[in-house]
Amino acid sequence: MGKKKQQADGDTYAQAAGAIGGLAITFGILAAIKDKLGLSWPATVLLTAGALVALGYLAWRLKAGLSRLWARDPQPAAALKQDAPATPVDEEQTSAQAVPHPELTAALSTAGAIGKDQIIRQDEATVTGVQTGALYEFLMPEGRTYEDVEKRLGTVAGMFGVTRLHMKMERSRDNERRVKLLKLHEPPFTHPFPAPTRQEVATFAGIPLGHDVTGQLAGVPTFDKASMLVAGMTQMGKTTLVNGLITCLLIAYGEFELYLLDGKFCGLTKFEKVATRYESSDAPAVFEDMVDELNDRSDNRYGKLKDAIRNRQPAPKFRPVIFIVDEAADFFAHDESKEGKEQARRIAEKTRSLVAKSLESRISTVLMTQRPSTNAIPVTVRDQFLYRLCLYVASSGTAKVALGDTYFDTVAPINPALLDPDIKGQAVLFAKGRSTLIRGFNFEDHFIWNVVDEVQARQQKETSQAPKSPLQQAIDIMRSAGVDFMLTADLAPALGITETDAVERGKQLSTLLGAQAGRTSQGRGYKLADLMAAARSSS
Repeated sequence: MGKKKQQADGDTYAQAAGAIGGLAITFGILAAIKDKLGLSWPATVLLTAGALVALGYLAWRLKAGLSRLWARDPQPAAALKQDAPATPVDEEQTSAQAVPHPELTAALSTAGAIGKDQIIRQDEATVTGVQTGALYEFLMPEGRTYEDVEKRLGTVAGMFGVTRLHMKMERSRDNERRVKLLKLHEPPFTHPFPAPTRQEVATFAGIPLGHDVTGQLAGVPTFDKASMLVAGMTQMGKTTLVNGLITCLLIAYGEFELYLLDGKFCGLTKFEKVATRYESSDAPAVFEDMVDELNDRSDNRYGKLKDAIRNRQPAPKFRPVIFIVDEAADFFAHDESKEGKEQARRIAEKTRSLVAKSLESRISTVLMTQRPSTNAIPVTVRDQFLYRLCLYVASSGTAKVALGDTYFDTVAPINPALLDPDIKGQAVLFAKGRSTLIRGFNFEDHFIWNVVDEVQARQQKETSQAPKSPLQQAIDIMRSAGVDFMLTADLAPALGITETDAVERGKQLSTLLGAQAGRTSQGRGYKLADLMAAARSSS
């Protein structure tokens, strides 16, 4: 404490001495000026103070002038590059680029597609008027993608003052942040689109099923290794839609075989002439018989595939088969009897096997039902369909039956219960994880008839030019004779077998036909139905 006090006393003394010295020097300077100029003491003090003020002002002006002159001098390139963001011009440009698009920013921010502190920039968004509505094309902010809009498309639609049905979204193929959003001015399909021409169907990349909300053709890429479930309430346009599907298949799908089971008795009659097999029935036994036939063909094709693999040969090329069933729910119903329940269980398992296992053998199934209830078509069958098509239904629960239990957890779902029931053929297509609102084609009858006639003429020409197999020759012989059964002794000579020994003759005929004879009360021979089944299963 004593040392600090001594140090403080010393500092005070030094400051006092400095002050006295400064006063003495100032007084001496003033005295020198007074003697030199011969002025009084007050005049000397005022003159000195005025001179000091003038000198200070001149020094300030000189400094300011030098500063302005230095600011106008060109700076080195490196300095300009470093300071560029801070210049007033760059600040104006940055401010202009960051201007938000008011409508898009407000809608997407409130919907949660972008953050509250993010914007859709005005210079990165365009709004174009199209025939059916307004097309918004914009970039999402950094850290966001088109998926943020797609997941909330229903909420976004609400922010635009329309329903999910009024909105169609497309993603860019070159930028994950770019979004194309179409907002319709009117409810979808308020005005019908004309049916496509033959050329439009033929050039479509896949199989068209209908128009989308913009009038463009929409459908599926292929029916190869894929099956479809079509559901919707009665009088909603299912049969017309599927008639359009078959017509497009005949135009665009190339050569294929068509199996038709017409549960409505006349819904698919237009295509009977070109069907490999056509049945008009609501009997479960008929459905089971067709499923058995197709399962047999599938097994036969898989056998050929295995043989090719074992022998290191190219896989055989099978002609596609498409099995279309109208009113499929009727064939899974039963009368509560033990036999009826067993038949329904058996049919469900066979159908599940057909839909699930036959795709690799190029056999596809299309089931239609106007009763998309939980028990109408068994879950084990419904779960096998890759494509789903749902027309108007009364509730979201019914829509889940048609589109899948988890459908409303998928990306941008469309609720079929919101469709306008007065617009026939309107449906939600769910394929490859994406939902598309479409309206099926309503072709004129004469257009369908012309397509069917052309296909039938082509089939007849191919049949007449192709050499007949012994099996087909045997079928033709029995048909010409008008019999359902023919003895081996009668059929063998007709096919050129001249062996007189009955046993050897039977072996030669069996080898030639690739089928085994059977025995009836008339003797040993072949049934026409067995030969026809063998012919179908061999293809």
